[in-house]
Amino acid sequence: MAPRCSNAVFAAFNVVTLLLGAAVLAAGIYYGAPHHRGGVTECERFLRAPALVLGGAIIAVSLAGLAGACFRASALLWAYLLLTGLLILAAVCFGVFALVVTNAGAGRAVSGTGFKEYRLGDYSTWLRRRVEDGGNWARIRSCLVDAKVCRSLKSNQTLDEFVNSNLSPLQSGCCKPPTECKFTYQNETYWVKPPAAGSSNYSDPDCNAWSNDQSELCYGCQSCKAGVLGNLRSSWKKIAFVNAAFVALLLVVYSLGCCALRNNRRHKYSLVGK
Repeated sequence: MAPRCSNAVFAAFNVVTLLLGAAVLAAGIYYGAPHHRGGVTECERFLRAPALVLGGAIIAVSLAGLAGACFRASALLWAYLLLTGLLILAAVCFGVFALVVTNAGAGRAVSGTGFKEYRLGDYSTWLRRRVEDGGNWARIRSCLVDAKVCRSLKSNQTLDEFVNSNLSPLQSGCCKPPTECKFTYQNETYWVKPPAAGSSNYSDPDCNAWSNDQSELCYGCQSCKAGVLGNLRSSWKKIAFVNAAFVALLLVVYSLGCCALRNNRRHKYSLVGK
């Protein structure tokens, strides 16, 4: 009775992961389909490929585990354990790598304000190179525009209300000029340069990069790229929790797979003995 129970629990786990893989695959298909807004955005296209690959891989591994448990196919269980072991190794390596590259970098408090500002040079070289790459940044910028990051700012604030607001790294880096530019505040995303200011007077190139065009703002600024990395760093705790839970789940399923393989061997030997 114990072998049947172990195989049944293992099969049940794989049914759950099969449904999870189907959901991820459906999300990838959804992101690749034209929506009622008209066309596929760059951000949706960027998310599609990982979702399709991950969803397909989860489905394939789950089917191998189900077939191996239900039909006592030891070869499929060996393949399943190999793939699951590789996934565990990849997840652990990803967790360690992400922790290392996001360890450096933090926002700098600005005197007299409630928000922080971000500098690209504070982050790891690997992350800076990724975000400074022209092709990568074009996709990230498109995602920021599609997400309407700057439109999420509270409107009709006074200057005092704005400088004391708790801006996210993206809002601080992409939706306003750096404080040292000393622009005159009109509203949350409209700032006026001093009349006597010239391009040579600014030590920070972001001051010249700022545009009151609502489709431009500071999306071309170094501070915006740093804000993206600051947002990534602040999100790491959530990513680390999900990754740790994923590794724990894989270890449980791997253990059940080993148990199912052992049960298959016992069943085979019992038939031979008869």
